[in-house]
Amino acid sequence: MFGRLFGRGEERPAADPHALPVPRRRRDGTYTLRALGDTRVLALVEAADAGDWDAVKAALAPFDLGRDHQVLGELADLDGVQDWIVRAVEEDKEHRATALLISGTRHVSWGWEARTAARAVDVTQEQWRIFHERLRIAEEHLLEAAELRPDWVTPWRRLLTSGRGMSLGRAVNETRLDAALRRDPLDLETHLEWLSQLQPRWGGEPGQALAYAQEVFARAPHGHRLGCVIAMAYIEEWVEADRGDYLETDEIRAQLREAADHSILHPAYVWRPGWQHDFNMFAMALSLAGERHTVRRVFRTLDGACTTWPWTYFAEPEKQFARHHRKA
Repeated sequence: MFGRLFGRGEERPAADPHALPVPRRRRDGTYTLRALGDTRVLALVEAADAGDWDAVKAALAPFDLGRDHQVLGELADLDGVQDWIVRAVEEDKEHRATALLISGTRHVSWGWEARTAARAVDVTQEQWRIFHERLRIAEEHLLEAAELRPDWVTPWRRLLTSGRGMSLGRAVNETRLDAALRRDPLDLETHLEWLSQLQPRWGGEPGQALAYAQEVFARAPHGHRLGCVIAMAYIEEWVEADRGDYLETDEIRAQLREAADHSILHPAYVWRPGWQHDFNMFAMALSLAGERHTVRRVFRTLDGACTTWPWTYFAEPEKQFARHHRKA
């Protein structure tokens, strides 16, 4: 279904009937990806933004919300969902599990919005109160969704996030990690969430997260997006080091090239809505490492498509993407 653009050595998805038209680019040739670059996801987002539960259910038909973290994430980050989704939880018995999943996931994100990205010592008492209040609702809804649909992995990944915020402890979160990985041992978002929890700023030991990522990557099949765990592990290492040139070593550049070739640049890679997020992880990691060859292939494939995360580790994400895009 998807082919290679011969002659320039670039990997790109073939024409996708559901691809959103590229919006007007900024002067630097870049643009911010919207709705995973997919018309069906945009229809879902627009229905949710309008508070139309029936339209949301219809728009969800092409997707498996119990396994697709990225589609669920589009609803989680949409302001206003919390204003109507609880009513759907209470009134729609047939689709209660789906409504609970959306509500719980939105309440996790809404809770973190109240807490903000400030250091813990800078968060006010009122912010903490709202944060925990929203996370308690999230926990209740996600646990019930998981009970109603024991095959779903997405509730467990979000419960890892809420458990971290609620400081429920290592034993609880390890149980949740195991629950997620029993349902999908190769689930990238679950591994990325655990990678975050292993960072020193969340109580982990220095080097622990990177060792975990390398262990996970060793089990990744060719072409699987799980290779992104290496890119994010090194981005997190860079954040913790707080030193701009921390990743600029031959060894790290070689590991990142290997991970990219094994995953997103492999012929077996599956192009799906939101594939640009995978490529942005590698674009940032390779750029921080000062890599000059593979990074060009990654940026050329992106063709200017910027996803805000993980560039939000910079103060001006889009400008940093554009700067590294231009250098590549």
